[in-house]
Amino acid sequence: MCGRFTLFEPDAVLVKEFGAARVQAGPPRYNIAPSQPVAVVRVSPGDRAREILRLRWGLIPPWAKDPSIGNRLINARAETAAEKPSFRSAFRHRRCLVPANGFFEWRKVDRGKQPFYIRMRDGRPFAFAGLWERWVPSGGEAVETCTILTTGANDLLKPIHDRMPVIVPAGMYDAWLDTDRKDPETLKDLLLPWPPESMEAKPVSTVVNDPSHDGPECIAPR
Repeated sequence: MCGRFTLFEPDAVLVKEFGAARVQAGPPRYNIAPSQPVAVVRVSPGDRAREILRLRWGLIPPWAKDPSIGNRLINARAETAAEKPSFRSAFRHRRCLVPANGFFEWRKVDRGKQPFYIRMRDGRPFAFAGLWERWVPSGGEAVETCTILTTGANDLLKPIHDRMPVIVPAGMYDAWLDTDRKDPETLKDLLLPWPPESMEAKPVSTVVNDPSHDGPECIAPR
């Protein structure tokens, strides 16, 4: 799964990296947790321009009666997302990218769990494959939410966890965001584990276990 990640890249860098026409500003984050706002790159439903904005992490399907369902839908399995009722429509019509500098995973050890910080070896930002939705409560204002797709772990992650987020190659951003491509079969090659040789995983302090901690100390090597 993917339950915590970081994004501390300046907004100007994200705009250039993802070809966005506009960006909703946000602070650097070192311990992003479910239900919090996360940066999302999507094609605007209005003018079709690429934009970066903040959506709540935890997808609420449009048919949901209770928004708390989003707390359980922070991830969608890439193998089944195109068929699952909670994600099926978003997979076809509302795909997005979720920028990140790295993510956390925990390995079971004798005295609990050891957090690891996983990132690209070159330190560059990258993007998870995501889906977004718009939920309108009865008599209330619309809420836009998102989820991150996951797949089987690569060889680097397997000793830590059996799942990892789907990472979209930069050259395939256009393909993932192109919602004219509605056939899941045309996207299967994007939903694979990332090559392990270009990533690194380092143990970090358990300070990251507490979502209220959100500073560089969360990614400092142990």
